[in-house]
Amino acid sequence: MGLIRILDDHIANQIAAGEVVERPSSVVKELVENSIDAGSTKIDVSIEEGGLELIRVADNGSGMEADDCETAFERHATSKIATGRDLYQIRTLGFRGEALPSIAAVSKVELLTAASSSGLGRKLVIEGGNVLLHEESRAPKGTDIQVKSLFYNTPARLKYMKTIQTEVGHVTDYLYRLAMSQPQISFSLKHNGKMLFQTLGNGDLLQVIAAIYGPQTAKLMVKLEADHPDYSLTGYVGKPELTRANRSALTTVINGRYIRSYGLVSAALQGYHTLLPLHRFPLGVIQLQMEPSLIDVNVHPAKLEVRFSKEQELYRFVEEQVKRVLRTQVLIPQPAKEAKVQTYVQEKIDFAPSSQQDQENQQKGAIPAEQVQARMEVPAREKADIHIKEHAETYISPEGSHWEERKPRQQDSHDASLRPSSRPYASETPAGLSRSGGYESRANTQERFVSKSSMKEAVQRLLDQESRSDEIQSPSFPKLYPIGQMKGTYILAQNEEGLFIIDQHAAHERINYEYFFRKLGQPEPASQELLIPMMLEYTAAESELLQQRLGLLEQVGVFLEPFGKNAFKVVSYPHWLPKDGEQEVIEEMIEALLQDKRQVEVSKIRDHFAATCACKASIKANQKQTLEELEMLLDRLAQCRSPYTCPHGRPIVVRFSNYDLEKMFKRVM
Repeated sequence: MGLIRILDDHIANQIAAGEVVERPSSVVKELVENSIDAGSTKIDVSIEEGGLELIRVADNGSGMEADDCETAFERHATSKIATGRDLYQIRTLGFRGEALPSIAAVSKVELLTAASSSGLGRKLVIEGGNVLLHEESRAPKGTDIQVKSLFYNTPARLKYMKTIQTEVGHVTDYLYRLAMSQPQISFSLKHNGKMLFQTLGNGDLLQVIAAIYGPQTAKLMVKLEADHPDYSLTGYVGKPELTRANRSALTTVINGRYIRSYGLVSAALQGYHTLLPLHRFPLGVIQLQMEPSLIDVNVHPAKLEVRFSKEQELYRFVEEQVKRVLRTQVLIPQPAKEAKVQTYVQEKIDFAPSSQQDQENQQKGAIPAEQVQARMEVPAREKADIHIKEHAETYISPEGSHWEERKPRQQDSHDASLRPSSRPYASETPAGLSRSGGYESRANTQERFVSKSSMKEAVQRLLDQESRSDEIQSPSFPKLYPIGQMKGTYILAQNEEGLFIIDQHAAHERINYEYFFRKLGQPEPASQELLIPMMLEYTAAESELLQQRLGLLEQVGVFLEPFGKNAFKVVSYPHWLPKDGEQEVIEEMIEALLQDKRQVEVSKIRDHFAATCACKASIKANQKQTLEELEMLLDRLAQCRSPYTCPHGRPIVVRFSNYDLEKMFKRVM
C-alpha cells in the first residue's frame, strides 16, 4: 500500500492558515480588504485582547447573497477571477479565495450579511471549519463578521503570539496603511472598547495623515503629483526635518494596494540624496496608478509584494519626482512647536494660507512662504497681535548697541540697519579658502576676491553645465546678514524674517561638496601625474576586486596601475584634492568601492568622493572668523543648489522667526 495520501479539507485549511493567517493583524487585513472590494465607504474594526479574543469588521458594502455565504468559505472560492487571463488584470485587493477558509479553520466565525436594504439577510456560524448554523436573520445592508478565539484549536500557533500591545501595534499599523491607501473610505479602530483612531473618508490624503501622525506632521508634508506615459504618481513626502529611525514610515501603494517594496523606498531615498542624516528615513505616502498588466500581484501569499515589468524605469521616475518637489521647498527648519492635545475628531484641518489675500500675495512674492506657514500655526486670538507687530517691527542693529523701531519692508529690500558695510565676496571655488581647511590670511586672499556680480556670473556659468535634473528652480535662499559667531562654531545672522543660526562647518562642507561634485564630472583635464607614485597594498581578494573596478576610478580622475603582488601605485589624481589629504581621500574612496560587493555605479563613487573631499577641505568647529569672512561664506552658501543640508544630511540653517522670539520673550501673549 502506498504511503502518499490526500489530506482532507480540514487539515489542508489549517496548513493554509499558516501561510495566510500569521497573527491577528493578518485576519484584519484579509477581512478589511474584502470590505474594500465590496465597495464599502465605511469600515469599523473592533478587537479585544489584541485580536486573540475577538476581531469584528463591519462595513456598509454590497453584502452577500444567501447562496454565496457558505461558498465563500470553501477553498479557492472567489468572484474575482474566472480564467488564467484574469490574473494579468487584477484590479481588486483579494482574489485567491484562501483567506476566509483559512481564518474559519483556526477560529470561531459568525457572519451576518445582507445584499439589500430590505432588513433581511443571512446569519452563518462556523467553528473550526464546520458550519454549525445557517439561517435567515435581520441585518442591515453590508457585512458584519466576527472572528472569535483565534488559534483556539492550534495551540502551537497561539503559544508564539506576542504580547497584547505588540499585536495591537501590528493591527493599527496595517490599518494606518489601508487608510492611507484608501482615503475615500472612513475607517475606525477600537481596542477593548477604546477608540484608537478614526478617519473621515472624504478622499483627502493629507487629512488621513493628520489623523494618524498629527496636524503638525501633516503641515511638514510636501505634495507629490506627476504623470508618466505608464504611471500616475500622487502622495506626500515629508520635509527632511521629519524623519524616522527606519524605512517603514514610507508607505508605498500600487493601484490602491499597500505593498512592501524595497526598490520603491530606495528610489524615494535617492530623491532625498544628501538631505537626510545618516540612519534616518523620511515619512511619506507614495501612491502609484498603472495598468494592471504592468504588475504581477500573484507572487506573495499575503499579496504584500508585487513584481514590476518596467522596474528600473519606474524607480527612476519616482526618484526624479521626489527630488523635484523637494527642490521647490525652502527647507530651513524652525523650532519645534508644543504639541496640542486634541480630544475630538477634527472636521476640517486647513493647511492653506489663512486668507485669500495671503494666497494672492504669496503668488506675487510679497509674503515669504515661511511667513505664511507661521500664520497657519497662530491661533485666531493672536492674529490681532501679529497685525500690530507687522506695522512696527523691532530690530537690533548689527552692533547691538540700541533698539530701533522700523516699519516693515519687502523681503528683497535689505535695510541698511541689518546690512554690514559693503565688503568683497569670495570667488566661486574653494580657492578663497586655505588648503588646510581654514581661510587664508587677508593679504594672501585679497587678489582672489572678485566683485559680487562677477561671482554670480561665474557661479551661473557652472550651474549652466549641470545635468537636466539640476535645472529645477529652487526657491531663493534668504539674504542673511551675519552678527557674529557662537563658540567659534555657529554663525548668528539676521534679516527681516528673524534670527538664523548656521553651522559653519556644514555650510562650508555643502559649498565644497557641490564644487568637487562638478569637478569630478570632468576628471581628465583635472588630473596630474605624480613624480613619485603613491603606493597602496591590499589583500588578494581585495586586489582582484579592485583590478575589476579600476575603470570606475578612472572616470573620477584617479588612475591606478598594478605594481607587484597585491599592490597598486597611484600615478595621477585630480590636482584640486585637499592638500596633504590626497592619500587619505583616495584610500577612503577605494575602501568604499571594495565594501560594496555588487555592481557599483559611477554616480555613487562620484558622490562619495565629493563628500569625502568636502569634509577634509572645510573649516572646522572652534575656528574664529571675521565678520567679513562670515558674510563671504553665507553669500557662497546662497549660490548652492541645495543650501539646506550638508552632504551627510545634517541641517545647515535653523530659523527663529520674529514671532518665535517675541513669543519666547512674552512680547506677544
